[in-house]
Amino acid sequence: MTATAGSIGKVGPVQTVKARRSLGSKITEKLSGGLVRVFLIVVGLFWLVPTIGLLVSSLRAPEDMSASGWWKVFAEPSQLTFDSYRKLLENGDITHSLWNTVLITVPATLLVVVVGSLAGYAFAWMEFPGRDWWFLGVVSLLVVPVQVALIPIAELFGKIGLFGTILGVILFHTGFGLPFAVFLLRNFFAEIPRELLEAARLDGAGELRLFARVVLPLGGPAIASLGIFQFLWVWNDMLVALVFTKSGTQPITVALQTQVRQFGNNIDVLAPGAFISMVIPLAVFFAFQRQFVSGVMAGAVK
Repeated sequence: MTATAGSIGKVGPVQTVKARRSLGSKITEKLSGGLVRVFLIVVGLFWLVPTIGLLVSSLRAPEDMSASGWWKVFAEPSQLTFDSYRKLLENGDITHSLWNTVLITVPATLLVVVVGSLAGYAFAWMEFPGRDWWFLGVVSLLVVPVQVALIPIAELFGKIGLFGTILGVILFHTGFGLPFAVFLLRNFFAEIPRELLEAARLDGAGELRLFARVVLPLGGPAIASLGIFQFLWVWNDMLVALVFTKSGTQPITVALQTQVRQFGNNIDVLAPGAFISMVIPLAVFFAFQRQFVSGVMAGAVK
């Protein structure tokens, strides 16, 4: 009887813990139900309200926007028109600045991804004198603010003839994007099993072939993330472009700011221009996101 009583005394707390766990699991199950999903959808739609408002405003005539808010279009759908986008395409400053943005963003992103990948692999798996000190120096550049380097680099570019050119903006963004790229990719490449690389070397693979055939496919998720961050940063940048560009090399961010300053009532051009400037990086983000997820799944299968 004593043993039975002791056993019952021991079982009691266990049953209490199980009861508590079951209560927590029930709460978690209820929180993950349809009500919470509906709440999250409502929150997501709430965050999309400014984007929807900008889209609707870009499809309304200037007189309609002056007379009422953008939400009035749901009661009067006849206000929707593509005349603003037609005027935007006829505005040479906006279309030229949009092309300048592409010419700046794409090379700056590709250079950071390519050079950062090569440097990250070198710091992770290649032996050379002072490797750790060089890597420490690169990482220390992460603490340098962009604002500190604007004036010195502007003076340097002025002396060598790069100030006011698209190439100068590309080099600036590449230089400030590389420290983070090297830091991110080096840490990711260092997690690749050494046995895998040694097996490839035993098969006769050189460093470049090893980098292209083994490291790059395994580093797809990190490279995709880096490409997303760099593209969004360069596309949405205004400070660097405002300092280093002139009238013929301005990207879309500076061109829209100039339109606001010079033509404050030019809303029929500003609204569609701002919407296009926002939609393109969003489209690139979702496109790279699919590649990111597929890279993660491929790594999981391997």
